[in-house]
Amino acid sequence: MSDNNFDLIVIGSGPGGYVAAIRAAQLGLKAAVIEREHLGGICLNWGCIPTKALLRSAEIFRNMQHAESYGLSAGAISFDLTKVVARSRAVANQLSNGIKHLLKKNKVTVFDGSGSLNGPGKVKVVKDGQDVASLTANHIILATGARARTFPGLEADGKLVWTYRDALLPNTMPKRLLVVGSGAIGIEFASFFNALGAEVTVVEVMDRVLPVEDAEISAFARKSFEKQGMKILTSSTVRSLKKAANEVTVTVESKGATQDITVDRVIMAVGIVGNIENIGLEGTKIVVDKTHVIVNEWLETGEPGVYAIGDLTGPPWLAHKASHEAIICVEKIAGLPHVHPLNVRNIPGCTYCHPQVASVGITEAKAKEEGHQVKVGHFPFIGNGKAIALGETEGFVKTVFDAKTGELLGAHMIGAEVTELIQGYMVGKTLETTEAELIEAIFPHPTLSEMMHEAVLDAYGRAIHF
Repeated sequence: MSDNNFDLIVIGSGPGGYVAAIRAAQLGLKAAVIEREHLGGICLNWGCIPTKALLRSAEIFRNMQHAESYGLSAGAISFDLTKVVARSRAVANQLSNGIKHLLKKNKVTVFDGSGSLNGPGKVKVVKDGQDVASLTANHIILATGARARTFPGLEADGKLVWTYRDALLPNTMPKRLLVVGSGAIGIEFASFFNALGAEVTVVEVMDRVLPVEDAEISAFARKSFEKQGMKILTSSTVRSLKKAANEVTVTVESKGATQDITVDRVIMAVGIVGNIENIGLEGTKIVVDKTHVIVNEWLETGEPGVYAIGDLTGPPWLAHKASHEAIICVEKIAGLPHVHPLNVRNIPGCTYCHPQVASVGITEAKAKEEGHQVKVGHFPFIGNGKAIALGETEGFVKTVFDAKTGELLGAHMIGAEVTELIQGYMVGKTLETTEAELIEAIFPHPTLSEMMHEAVLDAYGRAIHF
């Protein structure tokens, strides 16, 4: 039984779970991780990574179609959806094997099965209905993640109505596609299938697409998506789905009026629910609110010795947030000094559509709502030499500062490679940088990052190239 006694047990091996186990091992704790399906969890196997592989194929296909604008020629441009998907799966598999290697390297014990709480300090592992192991630990982290939300009458069937997971393994290339939800997941799939030639309609219940983003970003994104041929229906709700042999008629209500839209496939991207079932929460002091486990700033649940991280807990539901929570949780357990609670306003958000969207901090509207006097700066891609050289002149960078203190309250970007650029503002916010340091910083030329500098300068009436 000594082999089944650990300092820390982690249930789930996603970007929260496997990071928690590895960090625990680095700190000298005997750690185990329990995984029922694929090491790396949903993000690596059925989310973040394979979707980016698909979107990369779409990006290259889009660029090939515009080869002449770069002085190049390319004939008979086409795609093989089966091969596109196969590449996506190969990328995911490679990284999953990488996680297996990292866990082994750090001497983390891996149990194949489903884990559940089985009394104070106890965890049961079951596989295919059979007991695999009974484990004990002083500390247990729940990192079971989440799954796609469904609504009665609008359930996915894997054939005509897809979840994000079905959309990663499409059984056909739809000529007509309707996407329900315009958050990151919905818009990324809309962008992918639109780039490959599908007629895409996006239905969003809120009054704008990408509703968590700054209003200016959302408005610019909508114009760009519509220019690409997408049909965007905001302030709209799907009321029913009527399935035929190989198509779906969707009844959509918009501002009191209804219309029927017939498509080949529907993707449901209307949020997530936490995986709280069958993990032994019954009889514990763990509190659940709307399928998500309530935790304090140290990721502790109401049950002594039990913690929760990642998508199982509150928003934002992002892989890098889960990984950071894992570090905080484990380092607090290990008793390290100077551990800081998570500041959600320093978590960047990225959407890998075309054009890309990235942000950190609060929006201009939120800043004003909170009583800040603000200074706002903008800089367009068309004013940047590197963007013009790349042929990527669509987009802009926006910064929001507190007028009194110079604090960077938020940064919002849309355009090529902004998901790579946003980390600069995130580092600035983490270091509590003001406009003074950002203005004095020297940005290399020619780069897209120069727009970040110019957007800061513009907020203070000092932009050079705009």
